[in-house]
Amino acid sequence: MSQGRQGRPDRPRNPPPHVYSTRDLDRCAELRGDAQWLAARRRDATSLVLPMAGLRVPVQEQEEGPRARLLPLGELGGSLPEEAIFLGLLQDRAVFVWPEEGGAFTAIDMVELRSVGSLLPRRDAGLLAYARALVHWHARHRFCGACGRATRSIHGGHVRLCASCGLEVFPRTDPAVIVLVTFGDRCLLGRSPRFPAGMYSTLAGFVEPAEGLEDAVRREVAEEVGLALGAVRYRSSQPWPFPQSLMLGFRAEAVDRTLRIDHAELEDAAWFGRAELLAESPPVRLPGADSIARFLIEEWLLEG
Repeated sequence: MSQGRQGRPDRPRNPPPHVYSTRDLDRCAELRGDAQWLAARRRDATSLVLPMAGLRVPVQEQEEGPRARLLPLGELGGSLPEEAIFLGLLQDRAVFVWPEEGGAFTAIDMVELRSVGSLLPRRDAGLLAYARALVHWHARHRFCGACGRATRSIHGGHVRLCASCGLEVFPRTDPAVIVLVTFGDRCLLGRSPRFPAGMYSTLAGFVEPAEGLEDAVRREVAEEVGLALGAVRYRSSQPWPFPQSLMLGFRAEAVDRTLRIDHAELEDAAWFGRAELLAESPPVRLPGADSIARFLIEEWLLEG
């Protein structure tokens, strides 16, 4: 389905578990603290290495489409440094992430994950999302938030320790709610000034401290478009490593259709019927096929 002609989908193209969910990988949390086992895997020629350049991830083109590029350690020679991040076991082979700093992988195509996420096999998309999220977390937590001293990576890259005050810091995920609001046979879509030209999407926002998920949905909708909600129903969740969110998807019914748009948050918001969104020339562009927002919209389109 092209962006220009969205058409009626046969089924939501990104059903749960959504793109970027980790699949077919044993995370082996119980092995992260086994320094001897990890050291052996960092020397094992059969271990797999996922090189990265900043937050860009390695892909290779094949006849059936792009795939994540995992390199056997034996092809690289030597061993991995202690800072290499252990992701888990893939078919009994250890998988490590090695962020590139010295240009060792310049011959490998590195791309931004969102540019290929919907084209990758689900296993590969989840693996690259996991790697991207951890690399971003390490880059933002090199210093202790309590005393300001340098931290170091331990437990296979899943904890950072401050040697000065002993503070342990763990990878962070920020919960965010995302909701498709409906009223009768119409759904509400909004446009952020950050969106590509013509794109409208579902409403979303971060969960605040001491706030339940349903309360966050009601607050965000009230703040952005001034609507009160009736029933709020959870649908599914999606890891969103851009950089470190967990999107919690909902459907909600509005009490009325009167919009009071907060233009500091949204450029525009409007109600759309199914026929409009399924037309040959729809009035708006829908969010990307890799997003839970697209799933929520297409799930609703199929109900009509």
